[in-house]
Amino acid sequence: MFDLSGRTALVTGASRGIGYFIALELARRGAHIIAVARTVGGLEDLDDDIKAVGASATLVPLDLTDMKAIDALGGSIHERWGKLDVLVANAGVLGTISPIGHIKAKDFEKVMTLNVNATWRLMRSVEPLIRASDAGRAIFLSSGVAHSCRPFWGGYAASKAAIEALARIWANELVNTAVRINCVNPGATRTAMRAQAVPGENPDTLPDPRDVAAKIIKLADPALTETGMLYDVREDRMLRYREPE
Repeated sequence: MFDLSGRTALVTGASRGIGYFIALELARRGAHIIAVARTVGGLEDLDDDIKAVGASATLVPLDLTDMKAIDALGGSIHERWGKLDVLVANAGVLGTISPIGHIKAKDFEKVMTLNVNATWRLMRSVEPLIRASDAGRAIFLSSGVAHSCRPFWGGYAASKAAIEALARIWANELVNTAVRINCVNPGATRTAMRAQAVPGENPDTLPDPRDVAAKIIKLADPALTETGMLYDVREDRMLRYREPE
């Protein structure tokens, strides 16, 4: 188990699901967790679990559609810690599963605002902080639908494809620094979002988010060398994107 003692990790969507257990895994390795989510109760549960493993957390109840609050978050981290060692951009919304022509404008815009705009705003806010780390790590949760382009998943798939593009560009921009940036395809996981997307599915057939998080955590390792890649949890391997011709 690699050590994150003395390091600080920011996790969005930390109140439940994969984000919750990634935060807990980071804490087990000694990181101080900056836990961001809208659900205060879930954050408080996480705080209890983090204390139980002997670590500490700063709880940030925050709606990530509040762009000015995201900007202020970067400033607050700078004032208190001066740097950020790990960023886990996990927060996201599914939107509606519907033919593209039937998606309501407000629903599509909500998906793009939270999944894409807020993620870009967060990247911009923390870039000076993660560059200040001697081993900055950024992890972006994506989805297989970003590549399969499954019918009726237009909004969500497009948002995840956009996140992967942003992450890859950011990785290329910072390739000559100590920062390593990668995306993750967690695969179907027993989460509330999955239940919303596929309501008839038996959740007992799906991996537990705790087990998925335990695999993703390797992308926070200070010894990691890969950047600009996609980690497939089911295959447990890093996939290199095809370079443009």
